[in-house]
Amino acid sequence: MSATPSGSALAPFQVKSFRFQWPADLCASFAFEMESIILAWYVLVETKSVFMLSLFVSMNHIGTLLGPILGVVGDRVGQRNMLTAMRGIYSCTAATLLICALTGVLNPIIVLLVAAVTGMVRPSDIGMRNAVISEIMPPNHLLSAAGIQRTTQDSARIFGALTGAGVVAVLGMAPAYVAICALYVSSMMLTRHAGRVRIILQAGAAKIVRASPWLELKQGMVYVWNTPHLRGIMALALVLNATAFPIFMSLLPYVAKEVYHADQTTLGFLVASGSCGALLGSVLVSRFSSLVNPARMMIFGASGWFVMLIVFAQMTEPLWGSPALFFAGMSQASCLVPMTAILLRNTAPQYRGRVMGIRMLMIYSNMPGILLFAPLVTTLGYTPTATIYCASGLVCALLITYSWREHFWHRGSLTNAR
Repeated sequence: MSATPSGSALAPFQVKSFRFQWPADLCASFAFEMESIILAWYVLVETKSVFMLSLFVSMNHIGTLLGPILGVVGDRVGQRNMLTAMRGIYSCTAATLLICALTGVLNPIIVLLVAAVTGMVRPSDIGMRNAVISEIMPPNHLLSAAGIQRTTQDSARIFGALTGAGVVAVLGMAPAYVAICALYVSSMMLTRHAGRVRIILQAGAAKIVRASPWLELKQGMVYVWNTPHLRGIMALALVLNATAFPIFMSLLPYVAKEVYHADQTTLGFLVASGSCGALLGSVLVSRFSSLVNPARMMIFGASGWFVMLIVFAQMTEPLWGSPALFFAGMSQASCLVPMTAILLRNTAPQYRGRVMGIRMLMIYSNMPGILLFAPLVTTLGYTPTATIYCASGLVCALLITYSWREHFWHRGSLTNAR
């Protein structure tokens, strides 16, 4: 059998570790999406409160402040080992909810508490899996590998959302959580075989004296601040998480129930629509990675994402909302995949864990964005609130592009290298 050509979108699978990491990430992403849609709908139905839904979603991001610390730990103990431990925690929290469902003691308070525990580490999962990619993948395959890795999240949102909604509707909460636990455990076991093993010093070799974790964290922060293109990407990520993500994914249960007056099956189709677009976008970016300027694509993708979300906010029926979400998903992937590749390709190896941890810290802006949505939608209504969010985000993204135009727009810049 002939080897996969180096320019092929499947070239990253030539690396043995990637053949373990990809299914590990797929299992984790499937479990994430099933769990998110099941619990979000449960909280909204049981409490009948958009504020409680916003609080639950925010709990899933509470650990973003720990992202840089986990990045430091990952740089010390190895990204693979750190990711394995994190997925062990997901397995334990899912098992806790399964036991509560089986014994009939499950309630929204327990869901919020477990979400807070999971949320301490879950926001860093994407950053850690990308850091593992940077350890095992040659630079010329990073954009392609990032696109393929992104398909694990997008395909999981499609099938995980539909499966989660369907299983709960037909069989109930407990059977759904049996599947979620199995996925988390499988992900943990597969992750053990992904990534590089940390280098062990030979006998008699000099012992490496490391700085304190806090000093390493400070060094990572200074490195990002003193590297213009990294600072610009962090600013853009902050804006995207505060304005686009709440509308695109986090608050879809509210849209399905209160705007479309539909059930959890419709919610599953809404999530799947956005994710189908994102999956197609990820595949296209991976396939044509050698033909695009990453930074320019990131800017075009961010702008298109905001525009399509403004269109989605005007829709009053799922028949029209779903296509808008599909194209929003394509734009999202066209933005986030190049963003990840730029970070991995243009970061010194010794800082990758910390830089990806700081990137995950930007997700924290999602939390105030979601919490602010509840009072605004009560006062202004859903459509005006969503439109204000996305229009503000679009303006900020254009200002960021202008401020860092030498890095994000000029074809000869480091971030636009193919």
